[in-house]
Amino acid sequence: MDRLPPLTAVRAFEAAGRHENFSRAAEELGMTQAAVSYQIRQLEDRVGKPLFVREKGRVHLSDAGRRLLPALSGAFIAMTDAFAAIRSEDEDVLAINASVSLGASWLSTRIGRFQLRHPDIAVRMSLSNEVIDFALSNYDVAIRGGAGQWDGLRSEFLFRQHYSPICSPDFLERHRIVRPEDILAVERFAPNDPWWNGWFSAAGVGQQPPPSRRGFMFDNQLQEASAAREGFGVALMTPLIWREDLEAGRLVQPFETMYLPGTAHWMVHPESRVGVRKIERLREWFRDEIERDRAFLPAEVWEPL
Repeated sequence: MDRLPPLTAVRAFEAAGRHENFSRAAEELGMTQAAVSYQIRQLEDRVGKPLFVREKGRVHLSDAGRRLLPALSGAFIAMTDAFAAIRSEDEDVLAINASVSLGASWLSTRIGRFQLRHPDIAVRMSLSNEVIDFALSNYDVAIRGGAGQWDGLRSEFLFRQHYSPICSPDFLERHRIVRPEDILAVERFAPNDPWWNGWFSAAGVGQQPPPSRRGFMFDNQLQEASAAREGFGVALMTPLIWREDLEAGRLVQPFETMYLPGTAHWMVHPESRVGVRKIERLREWFRDEIERDRAFLPAEVWEPL
């Protein structure tokens, strides 16, 4: 077979194969059942072997049909995604996915500046701690934490992940926290998180805190910050994300010491989307925003991995 079969016949087979039912395929395609059957017969003639086993008014994929169906379904999904991407680019809607902690604080308080700079680009932002699959979603970019190497994605370094104890001014004064080891004796959120050990080591505290079942456990820093503001404990959080609260005095960072676990935040998108205008404008904007924050943190936070 030196040429591709007619697309109508291929489409009819793909729909009938997914449903293993000619009637349901006909409904999906807006055709008659007879027309679907005819198109599949034509395709079987081209292939030279049956694609369905027909018995007692029902049909099942043959061995050849089962081998052929996944490739054809994947091809139709790829074509659908390609056309959807073109439509999305034309509509100039920039869809961003970010983690709850970063997106609801640092990014949300700044994204308005991007909108003012590019009023012709509409922004749609979704917050989730789940890693998205670009092939199965409509997002243009995502903000991810990690080492920055993902197959098929271009990664733009933003800043290294960094953590330091943060609490309310009242909590700090009430518990007389003046040395790093004083934190061992107070209520710590997620006390069993190994990153606490990392911070204590960075702060020169030789004695590591013993395992404990006490303490609050939260899903994200947004919840931790709310509890910390109320004076319920001290949280190991990212100072940059809470810069406004720290500068306003709603939260305090008792010590300069940072724990850097060796990962970073990245803006990522499929390599196939390199050069798309709205994505390139976002990359440029992120670089400018990083410059605004550079003096707030030690230089090591801004050093790429």
